[in-house]
Formats: sequence, C-alpha cells, structure tokens
Amino acid sequence: MDATPAPEFPPSLDWINLAAPLQMAQLRGKVSVLAFVNAGSAWSQQRLSDLAKLRARHGERLNVLAVHVPKFEHERDPRRAGKSFNQLKLDFPIAHDADWTLWQHYGIDAWPTLVLIDGEGNIRERIAGDMPVRELDARVGALQDELVPKSRNLERIEFRRQDEPVLPLRFPSGLAFGGNYLYVSDSGHDRILECDPVGRVIRQFGSGGSGLIDGPMELAAFSRPQGLCVQRDYLYVADTGNHAVRRIQLRTGDVETLCGAGWPGQAVEGPITDPRSVALDQPSAVASTTAALYIATRGDNRVWKYDLTNSSLELLAGSGDLAVLDGTGAEASFAEPASLACVQQMVYVCDAAGSAIRSVNGRSGKVTTLLGHGLWEFGQVDGKRTDALLQHPQAIALDPDSPTLWIADSGNDILRTLRLGGGELTTFQLPQRLHAPSALVVADGMVWIADTQAHAVLRLDIHSGALHHVPIGE
Repeated sequence: MDATPAPEFPPSLDWINLAAPLQMAQLRGKVSVLAFVNAGSAWSQQRLSDLAKLRARHGERLNVLAVHVPKFEHERDPRRAGKSFNQLKLDFPIAHDADWTLWQHYGIDAWPTLVLIDGEGNIRERIAGDMPVRELDARVGALQDELVPKSRNLERIEFRRQDEPVLPLRFPSGLAFGGNYLYVSDSGHDRILECDPVGRVIRQFGSGGSGLIDGPMELAAFSRPQGLCVQRDYLYVADTGNHAVRRIQLRTGDVETLCGAGWPGQAVEGPITDPRSVALDQPSAVASTTAALYIATRGDNRVWKYDLTNSSLELLAGSGDLAVLDGTGAEASFAEPASLACVQQMVYVCDAAGSAIRSVNGRSGKVTTLLGHGLWEFGQVDGKRTDALLQHPQAIALDPDSPTLWIADSGNDILRTLRLGGGELTTFQLPQRLHAPSALVVADGMVWIADTQAHAVLRLDIHSGALHHVPIGE
C-alpha cells in the first residue's frame, strides 16, 4: 500500500503503563508495530505473544505498541484492562482506546490488526488476523533495511510500574477438587498447587518458571496453566501458554504431556503416537469422564475429545469460526470456549466471547445453545432463557447434588445459576462483588471461586450464603 502519515495519538487515549502520553514523533527512526487488540480475545492474546517474541528478537531496534479497544462494557474501565494485560506479562507501551477513537482514525475493522509504520512515521502495511511469526518478522526486517541512519534526540518513553501486589497467588485461573484436596492453577506463577480445604499448600507441581518440561513435579514446567479436572489418580491441566494438555500422576507428582507441540496450530484427528507432534490452539479447559477427556481450545473455537483408552483425538464440535451457531460436529460454531463441565454424555460449554452457555452431546457432537443470543448481545438480565443475558462469562461448574449449573459471569463480576432442564437464570446474591472470576468448582455444598484479578480463592457456602477467603499459602 502507499505510504501515508500515521495519525497522531489522540489525547483521549489512556496510556496504561506509561508515565506520560506518547507522541508519534517519539517513534521516529525505528520501525514500529501498532497492534489494535482486545485484551480478552484469544486471537489478540496470541498476536501479542507473537509480538513479544519479535520485540525480544529485535530489542531496541523495534517499537511495539498495543492499543486495547474494548468490546464488552466492563472492558471500558482502564484499570480492568490494565489487569488483563498484566496477566500477559508484556513489556511494551499499552494504550486504552475506550471510545474507539484511534481505531476509527486508522480505519481498523477487526481484532487483531497490526499497522506497520516505517522510520519516517508512515503507514506501510495493515495486517488483519493471523500471520505466521516468521513472515511478520520478514516484513519488519524489510522495513528496517530501508532505514536511513540519522542523528535524532528523541524523548525517551518512560514506563510507569504496573506491578501486581506480591501475594501467594497471581491470577489463579483454574480449580478442581479431588480426594479432599483443592487444586489451583496459579497461572501467573506458572504452577499448580495442591491444597487442603483450609488453604494449606501440600504440594507444588511445576518449578514456577515458564516452560514445557515433563518429569518430577519440582523440575516440571508449565506456562499460564488454566483449566483443571481430576479423574481417578490423574490431574489434567489445560496448559494454555504451552498450547498443550498435561497430566499429573497424583501418586508420584510426575508430569507428562498428553498432547501439545508448544506452539499454536490445528490438531489432526487420529491416534497419537508422539504427543509433541499434535498442535493445539490455546487449550483453556478440560473435563472428563472415565473414558474421555474433553478439551476446549479457545484459539480455534473448537471442542475436542481425547480417548483415554487408546490415546486418540477427534473433533467433537466446532467449525473454527467465531460464532454462536448450533448444529452437529463441524457444522456448529463456538465463540472462545473458556470452560467445560460434563455429566455422563453431556458436555456443557461456557462460550466467553458469545456470552453464551452451550451443550454438546458427547456421542453425536450435537450443539445446542442454552443461553445467549450472539457475539454482540450481552448484559445482566435474569429470567427466562429467551430473555436472560450474561456478559463475557469465564467459567461454569455442575453441582453434584442438584441439576444446577453455576456460572462465573465475569464481565458483571457476579455469580449466576442456571437450573438445568429448562429452568431460568438467576443471580446468586453475594456479600461482595467478585473480580473477574475465571474458575469454579462445586463440592460438599460449597462453591470454590477463583477471584482471578484479586489474586484469591473464595469459598461460598451454598446454604448460608457466607463467603470466605481461602488463605492459600498464607
């Protein structure tokens, strides 16, 4: 495309991690990548991960900037957006475009979109959607080859510290209960914790360093682990940052990879002989029966079925398109499935981007929408399923003692319940608001809640309504 001057940053932008507003002139002399993203979007998160790798490769020779453009109402809050970006551990400037002003100035129409800007401040290319990192690197390199050395005295970009408080947990994002132990995905610390019901840590799985390493629990490594489930003597882990599903042998603590190559890709159905040869795309949740493990991959909007008997993988449902569309198998579409729950042959799916709750028949792959009306219909409305609304839910859990599905309605920071079999959606009255909860588990009359952005786990007594902080590791 023809080179055109990049529009200046408007004063309405809120720079989440900078000490002062950025000016376009401060980027001159280097190639810059301006990324229009949504912090809650799986596709945007993967693009940001790619840019972090480019930034590490090119260092000070490349400017990378992220512009967060909200979809949901709760994403308009810059503090909330800042929390979401802190989960991703990024080291480049982040702007919050609450009113879509810069988005309109640049003529953007999709998340994620990258704008490549040359050293003279001109727009050279727009890249919407996916592009392999290697090709993106080549485009950046070509623009760097054009740079003409000049003497410049540019104002430094000064960062503002946005560190989260130092606490035992950092963005807990997965919960499971088994054998009277509570298991927690301490996502920000890249580890899994085994705790007793009062919060005492019994064992830690993972060294705490990010990586894809199997072996003894103290040497193994995870990357942003999220969804968990227990089946017999195993704890299954959706190891999101590694694009893998891991399994922990609870008797020994040893960690192994069931499937996942360490980078995103579309899985190939069939028997698995080499677990590292199977590419998944941001697995976010796992749920199991005695014979099958169900896997939600948020990056490609699909639900997979892993046969635990013969170690084979098959697509249960999902076309790959981002949509709320019913059908059977690949005819149906999901919108960033974030959580799973299953009972017998029925799998329930929390569709985050669709603000929807879906069900999938584990045998036939038939998908039915229980709640939700589409990608752009969300809110906080109780009542009949035809009228009820959620906002960006992140987790579901089945009550083993009643036909009730509990929902972490994360965009509204509340807890909801759906009576299965045609019942209505209701809000459970809590004594306090939650903070972007992203995991639930129900056991023994209690709902355990990962209050993710508060770096805490809470315990709700279903009968009394009492809500208590669980002092994990404190």
